[in-house]
Amino acid sequence: MPEIKNRSAYHEYFIEAKYEAGIALLGTEVKSLREGKASFNDSYCLLHGGEIWIRSLHIAEYSHGTVNNHDPVRERKLLLQKREIKKIEASLKEKGFTLVPLRLYFNEKSLVKVEIGLAKGKKLHDKRETIKQKDAEREMKRYLK
Repeated sequence: MPEIKNRSAYHEYFIEAKYEAGIALLGTEVKSLREGKASFNDSYCLLHGGEIWIRSLHIAEYSHGTVNNHDPVRERKLLLQKREIKKIEASLKEKGFTLVPLRLYFNEKSLVKVEIGLAKGKKLHDKRETIKQKDAEREMKRYLK
């Protein structure tokens, strides 16, 4: 079963906390996800009316879908417990925090889950530092082989 990761989230943000959420999907969306056809390009989460929604998550139309096929970039509701939503809401009120989707995967019960992260934006010098660290780790692995 494919796991789709949001690589740019780790480049753009410091991830402070992670949460696992269910996601309300249509049947054709689940079938398309099983084929690994999803993209996190510019997707983000927002809190609206005590619920958390994910926007601009692109799930490609199912190839064998009929007239009932889904809209690829519709808003989708994330399913979390109320106490988790309240904790996230309190953190989002602090300056500089945002909610970003990190990965989309199937759990052991074959349910689609989204890992979302409470994140703080990185400055340009932080991004450069992260790139230097990754390069150094890559060099170390290359020498150890």
